[in-house]
Amino acid sequence: MNSVPIGSKVLEIPIIQGGMGVGISLGNLAGAVMKEGGMGVISAAHPGYRKPDFWNNSLVCNIEALHEEIEKARKISEGRGLLGVNIMVASKDYEEYVKVVIDAGADVIISGAGMPLHLPAIQGSDTIALAPIVSSGRAARLILKSWDRHSHRCPDFIVVEGSLAGGHLGFKKEELETGKAKNLAALVQEVLSEVKPYEEIYQKRIPVFAAGGIYTHEDILDMLSIGASGVQIATRFIATYECDADLAFKQKFIQSEKEEIELVASPAGLPGRAIMTSFMKQVKQNRIPPKHCISCMKPCVPSTTPYCITDALIHAANGDVENGLVFAGANAWRIHDIISVHELMQELMGKED
Repeated sequence: MNSVPIGSKVLEIPIIQGGMGVGISLGNLAGAVMKEGGMGVISAAHPGYRKPDFWNNSLVCNIEALHEEIEKARKISEGRGLLGVNIMVASKDYEEYVKVVIDAGADVIISGAGMPLHLPAIQGSDTIALAPIVSSGRAARLILKSWDRHSHRCPDFIVVEGSLAGGHLGFKKEELETGKAKNLAALVQEVLSEVKPYEEIYQKRIPVFAAGGIYTHEDILDMLSIGASGVQIATRFIATYECDADLAFKQKFIQSEKEEIELVASPAGLPGRAIMTSFMKQVKQNRIPPKHCISCMKPCVPSTTPYCITDALIHAANGDVENGLVFAGANAWRIHDIISVHELMQELMGKED
């Protein structure tokens, strides 16, 4: 595995730990991944959820927490690796979070759950590496064209997320249900074709990272063999000691069966994948109106939303998993033990301690 240039910096180990919110990938997990030479990623989805005033003043709590978690990750990393923050385009305070992350000194902003067409236009974004998450060559083309035309900039790398990923998915529900979604290898090759003209225009490499269903060292080698520069992995990092989630959340993965992992509806307006819980089974039958609303997602309409995604994710992160939403990749059922980030990174790199 080779190091990868990311903007003005270099990613020593070409493994990105995917951002997971609410409260699953914060400073502790991100810092541990960085310490191994990878890219640790903090999720900007309500990192301040533990603060006492969160439900009354969520934006202030989240901004404070982002600064705290970024500082924590830096300390844990001991100067190694790169630090990214994942910010959802669907977030109502998207632009504010981008500015906060730049100010707090992260190395990278990774942005998905929507098309980050205007990300480079946000003030200060020229000082940080930027990367969109896409699930098709067409999406990559639109972003490349928009960034070039309006900001005279290309992405510092692109994450290509396939249909086996957890959390929000960039595919139509019918594609996922019928199995007609293109496989990850095909998507990676599509995006590689789209970046070539822009690599020539900007005289720089635009690395492509494959994501969604990556589980083993062999999976990584498969992606590298077709031209990917590296991979993004999220689900596997949940069952680590350093993951910021409650132990009960991690145990849900260890205990899960393949049949329990299903496609779910999200108030973000996108399909998602999760381990079924009592709460999500109820949602399939009846709408569960929000108890409180902090107007956090652009597409969410409180009067019609099937449930409050923030509340459901917080319940899960706190360990009340049966009353929450547990986003998970398609291979979550293959996890049987909690291990250290060091052990996982060694395994993914094909090394033995």
